[in-house]
Amino acid sequence: MARIAYVNGSFVSIDDAKVSILDRGFLFADGIYEVTAVLDGKLIDTPRHMARLERSAREIGMRLAETPERIAAIEKDLIERNGLTEGVVYLQATRGAEDRDFLPSPDLAPTLVMFTQAKALIDSIAARSGIAVATVPDIRWGRRDIKSVMLLAQVLAKQEAQRRGAADAWLVTTDGMVTEGASSTAWIVTQDGTLVTRDKSHVTLPGCTGDALADLVGELGLTIDFRPFSVDEALAAKEAFNSAAGSLILPVVSIDGRPIGNGTPGPVTMRLRDLYIEHARR
Repeated sequence: MARIAYVNGSFVSIDDAKVSILDRGFLFADGIYEVTAVLDGKLIDTPRHMARLERSAREIGMRLAETPERIAAIEKDLIERNGLTEGVVYLQATRGAEDRDFLPSPDLAPTLVMFTQAKALIDSIAARSGIAVATVPDIRWGRRDIKSVMLLAQVLAKQEAQRRGAADAWLVTTDGMVTEGASSTAWIVTQDGTLVTRDKSHVTLPGCTGDALADLVGELGLTIDFRPFSVDEALAAKEAFNSAAGSLILPVVSIDGRPIGNGTPGPVTMRLRDLYIEHARR
């Protein structure tokens, strides 16, 4: 089956999916994006993703080409057209295309593109064995709460992590505090069983998967401490994990080559992963 993408009102072969070289997303990274998980052919946490998309657009003063309800309907249609049962839908919205100028025209028609990617989310080798992360200086701009397509810093962080033999990067400020993963929310489980992740601010992106998980942890009798944590505290933790739409809940078993706990996925993390998957399949 040929992959089908959505581009500005039309469903087309992904090989024919094109936007103008004058698109402001290409020229200025003047755009936003969302990644939504798909399990059993169904979108997961759609209301959270659409709310975050609307917020990102509002924060940069950008008009969306379609309403959130219409966008969700297009995503469902795209899933069906591609026969996707498990993976993600990627959405990118930009301010539109016109001759290059830092100041956009006020009536510019926005761009909206979407495509699907098949990906093993449930039967994941990384979830079974856990991943290594490397800490990398956080050099991003000051509005990380906006899901911007300006991702060069994250690309460089992941390249550096790979160079050091790690699967992902945790971004760290000059005072040694972890902000988040390069494309995920970072969590630790302290020795007394408390979950710790950063509170919402301009420093981090509010994670939809993490927010859904936060609503579920009470079912396990766990509590969450929303605060910054340091690399040293993470190294001393019982467990660590990432949350993201593209990987759900993913155990972190080492940081900078040093094991977390006994160096294997911990029971709290794996139970949280199971709990989130149960939620997603309801």
